[in-house]
Amino acid sequence: MPNTIIIGSGSCLPTKVVGKEHFMDSVFYTDEGEKIDKPNEEVIQKFIEITEIENRRYLEDGEHNSDLGYRAAKEAIADAKIDQEDLDYIIYASNFGEVNKDGMSNFMPSMSSRVKNKLGIKNRRTVNYDMIFGCPGWVEALIMADTLIKAKKAKLILVVGSETLSRVTDKFDRNKMIFADGAGAVVVKATDDETVGIIADNTICDNGPELYYLENSPSLKLDEDRRPLYIRMHGRKIYEYALKNVPDAIKETIDKANLGIDDIDKILIHQANAKMDYAMISRLFKLYGRTEYDHAIAPMTIQQFGNSSVATIPTMFDLIRKGKLENHAFKDKGNILFASVGAGMNINAVVYRFP
Repeated sequence: MPNTIIIGSGSCLPTKVVGKEHFMDSVFYTDEGEKIDKPNEEVIQKFIEITEIENRRYLEDGEHNSDLGYRAAKEAIADAKIDQEDLDYIIYASNFGEVNKDGMSNFMPSMSSRVKNKLGIKNRRTVNYDMIFGCPGWVEALIMADTLIKAKKAKLILVVGSETLSRVTDKFDRNKMIFADGAGAVVVKATDDETVGIIADNTICDNGPELYYLENSPSLKLDEDRRPLYIRMHGRKIYEYALKNVPDAIKETIDKANLGIDDIDKILIHQANAKMDYAMISRLFKLYGRTEYDHAIAPMTIQQFGNSSVATIPTMFDLIRKGKLENHAFKDKGNILFASVGAGMNINAVVYRFP
């Protein structure tokens, strides 16, 4: 059975850096619709202490999701040294599509078809496919690509994760400070070597009471227009869900690969909140009877880039792969793990072994 290896990567970080001063004039409301009377400096500092997010990246007014995705995709294709006309699939992970500056989502035409058009691919057999799966969307797109390759339906696939969350936030919601924009992409290829590439994956979908832990809803300011919908995150519920479920899901994936925690060199985990990530990784190690771990195993980019949803993991992968994330590198023949949790609620993980 063929396996799936990554042969190229790319990323696009918007140039606009948004720091805490951007939010000093904001008016914040609680989830109950009551104005928060604390000084903004205090609200913002408390937010930084919990999430560790100092800065985030926003796209410019004239840019769009597909622009970021195109740049990341073009870089990945060049890095892979392939003819883009040979691509069998383009799988594009996004949750809000081509959002305009007024916050309107647009998925027609699809994001994957938009990026195929911008790349100038003429091959009618290059199939475009969109993945809407919450923040785990890029990891699930990678799993989908591996499934297509193992089924011998494809040999070469472009996998993109791109999001512009700055355009879907409620200006009265403190959580708007979490969200950011960006894109990451990889090119994957079929290989006959079953000992390398994607050697295990795992996906869990809890869609009962967890369904609305992340949702779209009207502004927290009750006298605002109720028609526009914004991303709404119920932080405490997500935190509790993630700590209860993500470490077990990661361990299941490592077990499926017939490996132990000491065999994993890096864990690239989705980042929405630094405190939550530290807690999940700590609990994972406790499942292996370990009370301490080297924090270098789980690189963090949220402090400077914020939460760019589906783009976080592929962007981090690209930066490490190209030596652009200080003090982090991948090992030849090493094992890394991708893991994510998000809207749905959905959890997934992949163990990947470098050739």
